[in-house]
Amino acid sequence: MGLGDIADSVTRQIEAIGDATSEALFEPVIRLGVTGLSRAGKTVFITSLVANLMDRARMPGLVAASEGRIQSAFLQPQPDDTVPRFDYETHLSAMTGPAPHWPDSTRAISELRLSFRVQPSGLLGGLRSPRTVHLDIVDYPGEWLLDLALLDLSYSDWAAQVLERIDARDQAQDFLAKARAADPTEKLDEVQAKDLAASFADYLKAAREDGYSDCTPGRFLLPGDLEGSPALTFAPLPKPDTKPRRSLWREMERRFEAYKSRVVKPFFRDHFSRIDRQVVLVDVLGAIHSGPAALEDLRRAMAEILTAFRPGTNGFLSSIFLGRRIERILFAATKADHLHHTQHPRLTAITEALLRDARDRADFAGAKTAAMSLAALRTTTEERLDHDGQSLDCVRGQLLDSGKTAAFYPGDLPEDPAQLLKPARSGDTKWLDADYQIMRFAPAAISLKPGEGPPHIRLDKAAEFLLGDRL
Repeated sequence: MGLGDIADSVTRQIEAIGDATSEALFEPVIRLGVTGLSRAGKTVFITSLVANLMDRARMPGLVAASEGRIQSAFLQPQPDDTVPRFDYETHLSAMTGPAPHWPDSTRAISELRLSFRVQPSGLLGGLRSPRTVHLDIVDYPGEWLLDLALLDLSYSDWAAQVLERIDARDQAQDFLAKARAADPTEKLDEVQAKDLAASFADYLKAAREDGYSDCTPGRFLLPGDLEGSPALTFAPLPKPDTKPRRSLWREMERRFEAYKSRVVKPFFRDHFSRIDRQVVLVDVLGAIHSGPAALEDLRRAMAEILTAFRPGTNGFLSSIFLGRRIERILFAATKADHLHHTQHPRLTAITEALLRDARDRADFAGAKTAAMSLAALRTTTEERLDHDGQSLDCVRGQLLDSGKTAAFYPGDLPEDPAQLLKPARSGDTKWLDADYQIMRFAPAAISLKPGEGPPHIRLDKAAEFLLGDRL
């Protein structure tokens, strides 16, 4: 380690001590990380959460709100000047304006600070002055979180795992043909390296579209200003017997290590390691619709995600000397409004079973975890329809593709989650006795009364779990 690295490390530790001391003694800060894999609804979740924390008429499950102890909530400039601000106003206008539509998806990290004036609780709470509590919401793509698992892998191990995992996937066959035709021992040909990296990126995009979750490295999907750089110009190759200097293998290996050191580690150091509450949004319904392979892939991805967390309990001294640890983790199955409320307990049970391995690890380490089904923005209404002499619990909404209003019955989720998880773990290619459908609904036109945030399902209970103990 050079002198510059030592100085930088010392400076960061001093800054961390100063931040921890300020938060512990004066105005506490809750840093809430919000992530999820593609189409899980991060932008909608954050926008609706902030709107409902500012106008709390629809938040009875948040105890501090129902007791009237939150006197006010207001947006403030975020503390990190180098991180883009989450564009809350634009997203809220998209969701609740005269022509409602879904806001643009998250493509990079962003942040927003919401501050509360809260009356303390307890027997003597009324005798104490209101205090200020800051909520810093950090929005980042779930694909970046999956990248943290790469830190423990060599290029050789990563390449072998990827090639084995994708061997039977139709989306990967074009890339696999190119990877197998390449000679890793030959001298680096930059044109060939670019072609391999582009083909691998095409596979990742196709896999994501078809419901797979293990789409790493994440920056291949969201390259930003790194597009075309050597750090994003590598791909997994079969391991050769020899690895000559300046060969294709050696250069791929070097670039993989550069990706870890220049892309993944800075994200962990500057952002992720400072989070103490986390919500992971999961499109469980989308995975079920895509089939057993996608559901099993989601289970593995969520277990890998938890390995990146440092779950545990934060204290004043631990925050200063050991760094923050994730205290609470919520696994939330989104789009619950696509189901009739009678099926919500089944969706929650499937989510709990799907994430059993991940939750057990977090609970063992001392963090509090929870799983629930929710909808950050409710887009449907419920009704019961008769079909072929059978009563069906349906939801009605405006279809995103056609703009028409239709009633929809997605099929019955099983009461026993094992009916889904067993075929998924066994490698089945389709569900044997059921056909699970999913529709894409557009935001419904809504008229909000004073004090009301957007309509939702269980967003207040999610907020209580994540924030309630600090308000």
